[in-house]
Amino acid sequence: MSDPQNPSEVDAQPGAQPNGAAQDAPDPGATPGTSSVETPDPAAELSAMRDKWLRAEAEMQNLRNRHKRELEDARNYAVTKFARDVADAAENLRRGLDALPPVAEGEDSPIAKLRGGFEGVERAFLAMLERHGVKSENPSGKPFDPELHQAMAEQPAPPGVEPGTVITAWTPAWTINGRLLKPAMVVVAGKG
Repeated sequence: MSDPQNPSEVDAQPGAQPNGAAQDAPDPGATPGTSSVETPDPAAELSAMRDKWLRAEAEMQNLRNRHKRELEDARNYAVTKFARDVADAAENLRRGLDALPPVAEGEDSPIAKLRGGFEGVERAFLAMLERHGVKSENPSGKPFDPELHQAMAEQPAPPGVEPGTVITAWTPAWTINGRLLKPAMVVVAGKG
């Protein structure tokens, strides 16, 4: 205990202070039962929480939509490199068919049988590619489209052909599910 003769000593009681005042003494100007912290308006708080909830819901919906779009893109375009290589193989098959001698009247030779077999393989091959979303388009005679065609040369327009028209296509344009896979290599009709 403290010495009654020594005022500098303070009793070791909870809440005791050196001047003898209680630590949590009420404010003499405060009315009983009120607090200095103001209570928020429940309607405003509800409105703020509703706004936060709606924003969170909108963000989650955007996230779901973005995720769905990314999954569809991954599903549709994951095989792009493979499809580009397969398109090269289809172009080489066409080049091989074009290198065969032309069909002769009444021809019944091994070359005619080979040509028929290779043409059947090409048809089946292109049909299989189309079932998987890979399509080719021959742009000959169509207007030049920089989204699908790559101009390799320009020649004067032949009679009856508009400038800017594809005269010759060295390779077809290839797309996968509507997206460009390989541009067509073309010769374009120029002015004059």
